[in-house]
Amino acid sequence: MDRWLAAALDYLPTWIDHQMRLSEQPGCTLAVASKGKLVFEAAFGHADLARQLPLTPQHRFRVASHSKTFAAAAIMKLREQGRLQLDDAVGRYVKGLHPSVAKATLTQLLSHTAGLVRDGSDASQWQDRRPFLNAQELLADLADGPTIDANTRFKYSNHGYGLVGLVIEAVTGESFGEWTAREIVAASGLEHTTPDMPASPKLPFAHGHSSKMPLGRRVVIPATNPTNALAAATGFVSTAGDLARFFGSLAPGAKRSVLKPESRREMVRRQWKDAYGTVERWYGLGTISGKLGEWEWFGHSGGFQGTITRTCCVPEQDLTVSVLTNAADGISHVWLDGALHIFQAFAKHGAPSPRTARWGGRYWSLWGAFDFVPVGGKVLIANPNLPNPMQDASQVVPDARRQGGTDSGLITLAGGFANHGERARIERDARDRVTQAWVGGTRLVSEAKAAKELAARYAADH
Repeated sequence: MDRWLAAALDYLPTWIDHQMRLSEQPGCTLAVASKGKLVFEAAFGHADLARQLPLTPQHRFRVASHSKTFAAAAIMKLREQGRLQLDDAVGRYVKGLHPSVAKATLTQLLSHTAGLVRDGSDASQWQDRRPFLNAQELLADLADGPTIDANTRFKYSNHGYGLVGLVIEAVTGESFGEWTAREIVAASGLEHTTPDMPASPKLPFAHGHSSKMPLGRRVVIPATNPTNALAAATGFVSTAGDLARFFGSLAPGAKRSVLKPESRREMVRRQWKDAYGTVERWYGLGTISGKLGEWEWFGHSGGFQGTITRTCCVPEQDLTVSVLTNAADGISHVWLDGALHIFQAFAKHGAPSPRTARWGGRYWSLWGAFDFVPVGGKVLIANPNLPNPMQDASQVVPDARRQGGTDSGLITLAGGFANHGERARIERDARDRVTQAWVGGTRLVSEAKAAKELAARYAADH
């Protein structure tokens, strides 16, 4: 593992832990894969708030639309075997379709450009008000034909991926779950992933949760219902670790994969832009892609009943991150972007030197927490309260020599409203334990001291 990555992985869980406290999320699991290997796994919070069950990295989550990437990989595998072509019409494999739906190609289904309805005329299955559709109900929902002309724009369709699952069944003569479990999941070396529920009750499972509103408190959502004919769109159950490894294996340059490089390149190639999104994103074949800073990524996200999840691979860095949250207002998207910002900072500046490593820690004031994050020959003053803790972080260059029990340095770069050109220092006692830190004229202390000070000054009146 690169030294900068190891240093970033030391800081990442401290930031997520702080974010968990701020957001009061039920639970989060996070995994990082690098160069084909899982290098980090962690879990925070609970798998079930009602029973106060601690969450572990082994807990399975409903990962919802991550399923589309597995289904697309299955189609590409069948294509490699010469059993179908991407320009085949879906009507060749699925009978009884509306004529215009039957003309849709597999590429159009995989890229969400067949013009099909997103979830049918009654999407109650997503609200947990009825079971997910079986094959007959799916076809009935598509009986009126496409809602717009094919190949006119990117238009997401879970029903379209339901058809993808039916194509796989028609070609293989097996159920979607059986074939993908063997040929994609097991062949990729994944041990904690299944194409749908139910799973063994002995396996650890992270239940979903509502947001706090409108009840004023969170309630547990079982999220154990099978997705039937929509398994290819949303059925998969997995862990952050398995997802990080699988998506990393889909990078064109990955050394080990269930697919050939040309299939992987076609899956992650940007094909259709989400023209009406405020953040630039593209869709390929079962993959979403975009750019954060200078890093281009591909991956997918998912939203099930009380679960929000996201996985991204950065091929240039051979790095994959998966963040799974078990709440309807889960912020896996925000936290994954934050993780990438952290990695970018460490990749740019490098692992800390012995001198700067002494500065690492979290310090507090009336205004909350401040993280001193050593990188290379400097220290970043990060804000763990932000979605991007590295945003506008001031930079401190420590002096060459320590003075007694004090580490001192110059703030060489800071925003115009901050302390550019001033001094920063960390003070220690005789046992080399930090007693306090200073940024310019602002004194920072431990969390315990900050809490005691706030209570003594303000809580006595309430």
